[in-house]
Amino acid sequence: MDLRLVRNEKKLEICKYYARGGWACLPVLWAVNFVWFYGEAFKQAPYQEQKQIKRYVVLSGIGALVWIVALTSWIILYQTHRVAWGEWGEAISFLVPTGSA
Repeated sequence: MDLRLVRNEKKLEICKYYARGGWACLPVLWAVNFVWFYGEAFKQAPYQEQKQIKRYVVLSGIGALVWIVALTSWIILYQTHRVAWGEWGEAISFLVPTGSA
């Protein structure tokens, strides 16, 4: 969708929808919202709805960043400690890799 063709009220509505959707454990929506509306929030000439769009863009960016950090931390922790955790490390895995590094 080309945001240049969308009314400002509709832009705010879409931005708000994506920001709220991220709270349903869908951090990709936050990332998409941040990337998609960043230019609209910070690089366009000021208009009435822009202040609210900025707020949702910043919150979406923070939410996506928190998810990325948490997920990356968990992946690194699990990959480096799975063998040491023994049976519990295997029990919390969907796919049990064979061997150890």
